[in-house]
Amino acid sequence: MGQCSGCGAWNTLVEERQSSTKHQLGKTRSGNGAGVRAQRLDDIKSGAESRLATGNGELDRVLGGGIVEGSVVLIAGDPGIGKSTLMTELATLLKDEKILYVTGEESPSQVKMRAERLGVNSKNFLLLAETEVESIIRCVQDEEPALMIVDSIQTVFRSDLPSAPGSVTQVRESAAALIQMAKASGTSTFIVGHVTKSGTIAGPRVLEHMVDTVLYLEGDRHHVFRILRAVKNRFGSTNEIGVFEMRSQGLAPVENPSELFISDRNLLSPGSVVVCSMEGSRPMLAEIQALVTNTSYSNPQRTATGFDGRRLQMLLAVLEKRVGLPLSTSDVFVNVTGGLRLTEPAADLAIAAAVASSSRDIPVPSQAMITGEVGLGGEVRAVPQLDTRLIETSRLGFNQAFVPGRGFDKKMAPKSLECVGLKSLEHMMDLLF
Repeated sequence: MGQCSGCGAWNTLVEERQSSTKHQLGKTRSGNGAGVRAQRLDDIKSGAESRLATGNGELDRVLGGGIVEGSVVLIAGDPGIGKSTLMTELATLLKDEKILYVTGEESPSQVKMRAERLGVNSKNFLLLAETEVESIIRCVQDEEPALMIVDSIQTVFRSDLPSAPGSVTQVRESAAALIQMAKASGTSTFIVGHVTKSGTIAGPRVLEHMVDTVLYLEGDRHHVFRILRAVKNRFGSTNEIGVFEMRSQGLAPVENPSELFISDRNLLSPGSVVVCSMEGSRPMLAEIQALVTNTSYSNPQRTATGFDGRRLQMLLAVLEKRVGLPLSTSDVFVNVTGGLRLTEPAADLAIAAAVASSSRDIPVPSQAMITGEVGLGGEVRAVPQLDTRLIETSRLGFNQAFVPGRGFDKKMAPKSLECVGLKSLEHMMDLLF
């Protein structure tokens, strides 16, 4: 078509490539990309990120010191674990900040009932029952909140995509639009995500790459403790955890979890051992229980709760091979009390001591703490931050500690704590049993 239908002029039509609707949604500060040039690293101004402290010590610890302005945090966990409860409590912690709570799963009355139970009384708490991304972004542009909570990402959708809410395409594109909006407006955003049967976040794996922080709320619904763990954090450490106690008024932070995890233990029970584990920069004492019984099956059972089952099998093989402890005809059950999960190798020695204690029916001294990594040769290897572990052990009233002999210096031990350096599993067995 060479002639313009409007003015009748010839050869005045010019072809222009227009961006698709999905790229115009939540348009960023870079515009349509025209005139964008690369910058030298020396020319870019750097500065400390602006953080919003919630006043909840456990939550701030996991986030790295507070909520970063314009950051996007993905929080996931099992159904009923307390994700929505924790998000609603932000209205109580940040009364002076405008918070927009976008609910796609519950009605406004249901959210209000939970807010009243948690004691939320803030005029800056706004509630939006909407699942369309375009409407959510328009509301953010109108209200300009400091914090937005989307509960949950599996329920929101974009109207320009034909797939159903919760599909891979909808989750990815909806999250991309919300992240663009958060970065452009400076609105800190919390996105609640569902998990699958295997415990991973439902939807595409790229969702975890797109956000700034990924948090998992863990715990057994039959226990009162909840563990908030960061598996990705662009603004802080991923080794920190937050400990909460589920109460009728919501999730209460636990400032000293070590005392609670070991408060109910039986001091004279065989198979009970206390270990000091490092969760980030925090030393935490936990009780490990083991039960060894004669098996009634051709294949003995190996069950671990709160500990890696494959590593337990390795430790049992080392105990049988290097120490001569007969376990091939016994069922072995290991449990970390309180719903805590131990992942570091420093728990190896305590696991081995608990299994040996139950097998020989001899209790470990009640005021003793055991920590160390066990190698396949039966040697006891050094663990990091041993001095911090010993200080926490002494503070809680323990008077004896069995630690790796390698790298141990008596100067790092408190005066009230008797420390025994171990060279091997056989050395520990001779001292304890």
